[in-house]
Amino acid sequence: MTTQTISTKRRTEKLDLRISPEAKAKLQTAATAMDRSVSDFVLESALARAEEALADRSVFGLDARAWKAFQAALDAPTRPLPRLKALLKKPGYFDGGSTR
Repeated sequence: MTTQTISTKRRTEKLDLRISPEAKAKLQTAATAMDRSVSDFVLESALARAEEALADRSVFGLDARAWKAFQAALDAPTRPLPRLKALLKKPGYFDGGSTR
């Protein structure tokens, strides 16, 4: 879902934040310069930044050599991890095995 799609959907949720007078003035000036309301300007800016922050966590590109190496790593047999195996045998917090 793109920023454009999200910003044009019906808005039913509210987000409050406290900012300094200087920050508010800067946002108002920028919104006016873009011929947008402050609310639209802040929403669009925040959503664009969120997409940037999440982009490297959802899509990545590999050249042919790196793709082959990636596939080989996925297809390779697992290696033994004795410490992980031992950890997974211990009762977990919600199993009543911990006194944290």
